[in-house]
Amino acid sequence: MQVTVKYFASIRERLGTGSETLDTHATTLQALRDELLARGGAYAESLARGKSVRLALNQVMCDESAALVAGAEVAFFPPVTGG
Repeated sequence: MQVTVKYFASIRERLGTGSETLDTHATTLQALRDELLARGGAYAESLARGKSVRLALNQVMCDESAALVAGAEVAFFPPVTGG
């Protein structure tokens, strides 16, 4: 299935792209993150399991257990603080 993945803030800077369209076999956000981690390099560094990374599915915050559907928009971003 095809999904759109968006990257924000420091993740976008490290990967050098703000978004991409992917063909994936992932059925959850966790599986999609695993596929991206398997790419290695900047993906493995930016999305590593030990890092705080927030996820949204179709513009709704969720955890990695959320089911992925064809045509979904997934966003990865670091926690945001304000002052």
